[in-house]
Amino acid sequence: MGPGIYFDISNEAYHHGAGISKSQLDDIAINPAIYQWRKEAPEDEEKKSALDMGTALHCLLLEPEEFDKRFIIAPEFNRRTNEGKANEKAFLADCSGIGMTVMDAEQGRKLQLMRTSALAHPAARWLLEAEGHQEASIYWNDEQTGELCRIRPDKFLTGQPVIVDVKKVADMSRFARHVEEFRYHVQDAYYREGYSKHFGEYPLFIFIAVSESIDCGRYPVRVFQLGEDDVHVGYDLFRRDLAAYHECMQSGNWGGIEELTRPEWAKRKDYA
Repeated sequence: MGPGIYFDISNEAYHHGAGISKSQLDDIAINPAIYQWRKEAPEDEEKKSALDMGTALHCLLLEPEEFDKRFIIAPEFNRRTNEGKANEKAFLADCSGIGMTVMDAEQGRKLQLMRTSALAHPAARWLLEAEGHQEASIYWNDEQTGELCRIRPDKFLTGQPVIVDVKKVADMSRFARHVEEFRYHVQDAYYREGYSKHFGEYPLFIFIAVSESIDCGRYPVRVFQLGEDDVHVGYDLFRRDLAAYHECMQSGNWGGIEELTRPEWAKRKDYA
């Protein structure tokens, strides 16, 4: 895979293909051995077939024309009756083996409400409906290390340099913590880097956060942009992790033994 932008790479092919992604840099940040483990460890295909509401929401918001090709919303069955249980069993049997994910009627209802809620937010609606490309893959060779890097933005606009990233959140009040926990500031900086290497200009990076928890009868939606100080920290972190990845690639040594320390609250008891 060479540097450039590709519009026809499947999500599965992207994640199993060449180049270092942001999520893989997250593994490197924990321990380089985790990067190798995740590449080699088998996946439980039965668990993977279960509904991922985040994936379904992404599809419904960003690629609504693809939703009915990938997901099936089941009719409502009365599970309190033998007939209802039998009808549900027959329905699931008919759906098995067709490569689509089945969600129950309540999940489908909730998902549609979350979509409608997102479109009720003026900034979110504008970003979601603006002309752009969804799930395109961008590759570039890092100038400092020579390593092939890759990103796959949820969406980038065609009329102006803007990257849009949709996040499903369990609790909107915790989204700022999620930035640190899931290293969204690293994603912001890394995606801006990849975009700028291909297009020659530095983009905005916008988060559309959609809550799956009810607040006053509604599913909250917020649109965020990280402050430049946080983006700079994210840049330094991805440069650190990319350098560590490059060193491992050169040496062939991926480590594996991690130092374990007791929690701080336990250490404080030692001197109580």
